[in-house]
Amino acid sequence: MSTEVLLPDRTPPARGIPPDPALPEPCGARLTEVEQAIEGRRTSSPRRLGLPAPSDAQLDRMLRAAAAAPDHGQLLPWRFLRIGAQRREALGGAFAQALRERDPLATSDQCAQARAKAHNAPLLIAAIARLNPGEGAGVVHGWEKLVSLGCAIQNLLLAAHSLGFQSALTSGRAIDAAPVRALLRLARHERAVCFINLGTETAPRKARMRPAPSSFVSDL
Repeated sequence: MSTEVLLPDRTPPARGIPPDPALPEPCGARLTEVEQAIEGRRTSSPRRLGLPAPSDAQLDRMLRAAAAAPDHGQLLPWRFLRIGAQRREALGGAFAQALRERDPLATSDQCAQARAKAHNAPLLIAAIARLNPGEGAGVVHGWEKLVSLGCAIQNLLLAAHSLGFQSALTSGRAIDAAPVRALLRLARHERAVCFINLGTETAPRKARMRPAPSSFVSDL
């Protein structure tokens, strides 16, 4: 795997993750380290993500966390593709081409904005689902494979947060366009689901309100 950014490891916290002051502790109880990671993680705009980026060693820790995702049948129905600095311009060109194919009247400014999306975060990873119907046929459904990918992504994001980095998931209409698929060299049964943007937040962003469990849980 090629090196995106060569930087010395940032020293992780000695124990756990500092609680987010914007998050109240339930019933005054101290959150566990896992709860702190889950509740403290939040999305940062890719435009707010700058250097330093995760080192190779830190990224390896994140990928090991991703590998712990549930995987019915042990099919590994997903993969990650790191997009190095030397390939960002090509990705931006694919974004712009996808826009022109979708909208022949797109202006030069709009195309430039599409190109710029490939250059925001210092570390960019494409999350790709492997949906080959022949793998696990009759036992593992396609949606289970997507759930596995979602769990892998969340594990990676939580590991990034615990190491002091911020993240964002991006997709958009271009992600499944032919120019982008060709650049990512996707197989017939593969699909890019999102891009994982990683880096250090350059400007704080206000934490959003999380839904209360009562808003999404009911009894049968």
